[in-house]
Amino acid sequence: MLKTTIKSGFWCECWTQDMAEQQAPALVGSYDAYSAVEANNWVATILRTISPALDTAASQEAWTRLHDHRIDTRRALLHREHFTVSVTHADLRVTWTVRPALFLPLAHRQGAELPMCAYDFKPFTP
Repeated sequence: MLKTTIKSGFWCECWTQDMAEQQAPALVGSYDAYSAVEANNWVATILRTISPALDTAASQEAWTRLHDHRIDTRRALLHREHFTVSVTHADLRVTWTVRPALFLPLAHRQGAELPMCAYDFKPFTP
C-alpha cells in the first residue's frame, strides 16, 4: 500500500516575451519551492544576478522590487497567494510567477511489479 504524503509549496515559473515581435510568452524554466522563503529567494537571486546586465530602467525596476516590495512579496507568500514579478529590458519582458501548489510524491517503482500495459509504452521519436 502506498503512503501518500502531500507537501505544500510553491510552483515557480520564468516566462519571456519578445514585445517587438508581439510573440506569445514562452516558458523558460520552472522550479518547485517547498517554502515561502525558498520561493522568495528564487526570484530575488535571479533578479540580483541579472540586474547588472539590464538597462538602467530595468535594473532600477529590479532593485525596487527587491528592496521596496519585499514585504508585500513575503506577505503574499505567507498567505499562500499568487504573485508575479516582471522586468522589461529593451523589447524583452521577463516574468516570474509564483503560485501555491500541492506536491504529490511519485510512486516508487522498485520492488513492485508493473502492469503489463506499462511495457507497451513506446517513447515518441520525431
